Amino acid sequence: MSTSWQTDLGSVIVEKEVIAKVAGLAAMECYGLVGMSSQNVQDGLADILGWDNMTKGVTVEIENNSVRLQLNIIVEFGTNIAQVANNAMQRVKYVIQDKLGIDVEKVDINVQGVRVEDEQW
Repeated sequence: MSTSWQTDLGSVIVEKEVIAKVAGLAAMECYGLVGMSSQNVQDGLADILGWDNMTKGVTVEIENNSVRLQLNIIVEFGTNIAQVANNAMQRVKYVIQDKLGIDVEKVDINVQGVRVEDEQW
């Protein structure tokens, strides 16, 4: 599924994968967020996804030309988790609306893990 709109010159279609990539990149700009995690965490282990697989940590739902996003993140130990999550929500919403011109209805954050130097909980 994708979202689209018409202009005088033609139509613009934005795929979910693009929205997920932009959301993931925007979130990664936030202080205290060290990575995205897979949506399917097994055995309580959250693996940090590489740049190529970042979109696997983002779920995009499109309805009536607005999106709802869910991001699975890993935060740095010692940071205020609530503040990191709030900053990520605001940054992702702003970037999606500013760069893609798509209305963001909701951004949910799931903290999947905490990284302690080279380890994570």
